[in-house]
Amino acid sequence: MPKRLLSIFFFSIQANCQGQPSFSRPRSLSLHDCVSEFESRAAFSMASTMQNGGTKRGSRKRVSQAEGNDSAPPAKAARTEPSAKPCVADIFETLEYGPAPESAAVANKWLEEHDRALGHFIDGKWYKPADRSTYDSVNQATGEKLATTLQGTNEDVDVAVTAARKAFKNWSTLSGHARARHLYAIARNVQKHMRLLAVIEAMDNGKTIRETRDCDVPLVARHFYHHAGWAQLFDTEFAGWKSIGVVGAIVPWNFPLMLLTWKVCPALAAGNTVVLKPASYTRLSALLLAEICSEAGLPPGVFNVVTGNGAFGSKLAEHSDVDKVAFTGSTGVGQLLRRSTAGTGKKLSLELGGKSPFVVFDSADLDSVVEGAVDAIWFNQGQVCSAGSRLIVQETIYETVVKKVKERMAHLRLGSSLDKCMDMGAIVDPSQRRSIDEMVQRARREGADVHQAYACMPENGCFYPPTLVTNVSTVSNIVQEEVFGPVLAVLTFRTPKEAIALANNTKFGLAASVWSEEINVAMEVAISIKAGAVWINGHNLFDAAAGFGGYRESGFGRDGGKEGMYEYVRPSWEERARPVVDEKKLATFGATVPGRPLNPNDGHGPLIHAIEGGSSLPSIDRTTKMYIGGAQKRPDATYSRPVLGADGKALGNVGEGNRKDIREAVEAAFKAAPGWGKRAAHNRAQIAYYMAENFVRSLPDDRKLHCMVPPSRFMSRLA
Repeated sequence: MPKRLLSIFFFSIQANCQGQPSFSRPRSLSLHDCVSEFESRAAFSMASTMQNGGTKRGSRKRVSQAEGNDSAPPAKAARTEPSAKPCVADIFETLEYGPAPESAAVANKWLEEHDRALGHFIDGKWYKPADRSTYDSVNQATGEKLATTLQGTNEDVDVAVTAARKAFKNWSTLSGHARARHLYAIARNVQKHMRLLAVIEAMDNGKTIRETRDCDVPLVARHFYHHAGWAQLFDTEFAGWKSIGVVGAIVPWNFPLMLLTWKVCPALAAGNTVVLKPASYTRLSALLLAEICSEAGLPPGVFNVVTGNGAFGSKLAEHSDVDKVAFTGSTGVGQLLRRSTAGTGKKLSLELGGKSPFVVFDSADLDSVVEGAVDAIWFNQGQVCSAGSRLIVQETIYETVVKKVKERMAHLRLGSSLDKCMDMGAIVDPSQRRSIDEMVQRARREGADVHQAYACMPENGCFYPPTLVTNVSTVSNIVQEEVFGPVLAVLTFRTPKEAIALANNTKFGLAASVWSEEINVAMEVAISIKAGAVWINGHNLFDAAAGFGGYRESGFGRDGGKEGMYEYVRPSWEERARPVVDEKKLATFGATVPGRPLNPNDGHGPLIHAIEGGSSLPSIDRTTKMYIGGAQKRPDATYSRPVLGADGKALGNVGEGNRKDIREAVEAAFKAAPGWGKRAAHNRAQIAYYMAENFVRSLPDDRKLHCMVPPSRFMSRLA
């Protein structure tokens, strides 16, 4: 063994001998003593592990399942007998991982304090109606029941929204500095409870403690700190804007704590109050955070948490006294919320699903690409809206990249969410696991090659192995639809133009990443991909100061940054419209029956005053054409409709567009979008300015001055 490594053991053993009853602390150690001491400690640790029923990860085989004979060799068997005394050479040969569990005691203590039966958290205190049904929160890694929570009703929504409305009167009138102090206090209290939050999140969701400890909880604190700054600057940075009112927030189960803060922090910073509905599967961390906020001094009613099933979330969104709905979740539910809130005067923001491309050029650092792919698709078991689930690789490096990814998959470790040495945890629920497997099996039936590999995975628990799917087409279901699991589909391209086309060949538009060491190629491709967030040589990089969101079927609105703050304010002059929605008319909403064209000879339009043969001549029909692709186009159909003036007379007729006209207009806009989007902002500003000048020239002289001079100055000149 090299002397350098033995020296490391020597200093390590000397530093840790004190306080160990099984070994006496020597005054000095030779290299021989150091090796003997290390071997004795290794044997003692292994014996203790086996006596306690533990298993070493290295004792499990690496498993590889695939189409054909693509399989990984099993790992070397480890010594598992407690009496066996491993030598240093064996340990360095196998490099096996021992268990590194995080204690669940802190979480169990908090749950026991509440008798493992949690209610709603409303108006700064626990609210537990006696006649409510309950739901069991389960640790999917072990099957252990953690606690019971309530299934809310309409009455519970009324109580929570009433408390939030009452608190809004005082919270919205607080100075920005006062709200900033509250958010800062919450951030500090979150940091003090970091271990409790991380353990509860890992147990309730199934994700690994490494992710909750090193990613989720730090980002929670970061968002509170960041938005404390926006609250402090609210009066200056958002002059002319005001808070909305009561915000109904609905968050999913994949990041129950982190995504919660994406809604709550900007809402509170802007002076709104919040009623939150967490996902059915993951309720505990939201309730814990509400209690932490209350302990930090947040006024009662400002932040409320109610629990219930999926339909319960719709009840919250449809409540008449909720002024804004903020939702993160599936595209299908987002569409339902869009319909239910339409015409109610409520503000709405949606962060929905995605099928994000992970574009790799042959100029990329392939080792970084492989680790980036691990973070993109197998982070949080692939249960991420922005997961890089489409690996789009240049043909020249396809075989190399696939080989490297498969080798990396064989070293991924699946296991207990509280083991700090695990790479992946459990799927959130058996129903989600079945959904993932059904999509993978469908891909297999369609002819795809499915490769599944891992270093270790428990036989029990809701786990699904990392999966690589190759030999797929662009229209394959596994390529087009969101799996929301640890499944990576691979496509190839030859040119950057083809890479852009493949990346944009999706109904989603949430996120993407481009991998290349040539910055010009990376920037050109990144700006051409239609996604809300595009990373270069990285993936799933989030920060409170950077807005995140998508478009197309990935939703609209932003979370984070100043743009995220605008989702929770409205202009000072604006009041919420509260139209009365007639449910009976919803079935026929939008239906139209074209009317007959108006006859100008009946007094609905001008007549030409020329007289010929003792009678007036009819006016000439001047139906306005459509403007598509830079030219005037006749409507595909012959239908038209009149445009009436204030006096009820027809000013003219416009064509009635049909599906063909709309399709041609959309195709023209789609064709022009890449070039227009790449123009410099200054150039776009120049064009917009020239358009305004031409518009003014077309006006009568008495209107030109009004358009070019601010209204106040124009009126003063008239005076």
